[in-house]
Amino acid sequence: MDFTVKIDSAIFHSIGNAADNLDRECYVVGGYVRDLVLGRHSKDMDFVTVGSGIELAEAVANDLGPKAKLTVFRNFGTAQVKCHDTELEFVGARKESYRSDSRKPIVEDATLDEDLSRRDFTINAMAVSVNRGTFGTLIDRYDGMGDITRKIIRTPLDPDMTFSDDPLRMMRAIRFATQLQFDIASDTLDAISRNAERIKIISEERINTELSKIMESEKPSIGWQLLLKTGLLEIILPELAALQGVSTMNGRAHKENFGHTMQVLDRVAAASDNVWLRWAALFHDIAKPVTKRWDERLGWTFHNHNFIGAKMIPKIFARLKLPLNDNMKYVKRLVELHMRPVALVENTVTDSALRRLCSDAEGHLEELMILCEADITSKNPEKVRRCLANLAIVREKIDDLGLRDQRREYQPPVNALVYKRVFGLSDGPVLNEIKTALKEAYFDGKVTTDYDQNFRYLLDTIAPSLGLTPVDTNPHSPTDIKEKKKCTSSPNA
Repeated sequence: MDFTVKIDSAIFHSIGNAADNLDRECYVVGGYVRDLVLGRHSKDMDFVTVGSGIELAEAVANDLGPKAKLTVFRNFGTAQVKCHDTELEFVGARKESYRSDSRKPIVEDATLDEDLSRRDFTINAMAVSVNRGTFGTLIDRYDGMGDITRKIIRTPLDPDMTFSDDPLRMMRAIRFATQLQFDIASDTLDAISRNAERIKIISEERINTELSKIMESEKPSIGWQLLLKTGLLEIILPELAALQGVSTMNGRAHKENFGHTMQVLDRVAAASDNVWLRWAALFHDIAKPVTKRWDERLGWTFHNHNFIGAKMIPKIFARLKLPLNDNMKYVKRLVELHMRPVALVENTVTDSALRRLCSDAEGHLEELMILCEADITSKNPEKVRRCLANLAIVREKIDDLGLRDQRREYQPPVNALVYKRVFGLSDGPVLNEIKTALKEAYFDGKVTTDYDQNFRYLLDTIAPSLGLTPVDTNPHSPTDIKEKKKCTSSPNA
């Protein structure tokens, strides 16, 4: 791959010139290089220089002029330059390590090779020079290019040392495996399992960042299955880990609920980018382990797991440092309601039951139906077909109810007072016939809610069909102006 061409843009040349003027080596490193190889878009660039990253950032900001905004983090020895929608991060080559009981790294100056060696994975341990004399030269000490080709996540050094030094890298390994759909090398995966307990020194906020990126991935189940396999899930989210396994009684076994949840999650992810709907899918059966009971007549039951699961959501969100706002309430509501639509298939279901579901869904009925449809994971194709057909019936019932409610509530902008004046009518059934004809014209798309359009349709079409002769055809007569304003101010009033 010719990186000379890949980074042949003004920003890289400008940074290289600034580094040359300071007599410094400078490289674009890490995720930006990886994404160049993968053909993924990335607007954030990380640069390493052998020396002070802050000094180089100040020189770059000065060269870019007023359009560049410099932010310095002296405690961390880093600086950021924002230019338009691009963020440039600068740091001096360094190495980091963690004490056994600390979340804060010990940082020391280092050579470029030492800096690359302490990077989390080989695919992130590549650097490309931006200096004039070596512009576009790739530094790849750990065969990151080869691992990208092989689709492997692997640590540059001993994985036990890598994960012990910074336990968050275990989460990052799983996150990258999920985002890129790469495999984790066997020795790296085994090291995650051996070091899983070390994740306890990492803050919930940093863990949450990785979980959120897993949930935003095309197939989030990859990440959650790896978290389970390595033992991290038992530490981070034991309620979800408890879904694994099958109990058998008198030869009768229940569904393997963790695998089922992963299927539901991926199906929801395929249908929607709504990350909170994905969290609802992940948690929809979260209470099954605590509600599981054996009944000699019914077999395995999970009574009220939807209601109890909904009550568990706030506590889980608080522990994971997920937002305790409307997003949490949204997830809680969908978990609570995910059993409801399938119960509304029967012909005896009343309109009021459908209205209650629509009301309880609080404007999120479509997302609820996506979750319910994804929840059908039987291995029996006929059962799947039947269940999906039943949910389609529920959709039809709700759509029909909505249309009927809309028809009933809609009021034409031309009302009975106008009919009486125009045709010289008194109270009687013909008034309802006119109103019905105007409503049908609206729902058939023949008129809008415009008053004058409805008035003209009344004279030209409805009156002849009913044998009516107008006695006053002025839609703006003094007696009507007040009524017209009242009607057109709210078409559905």
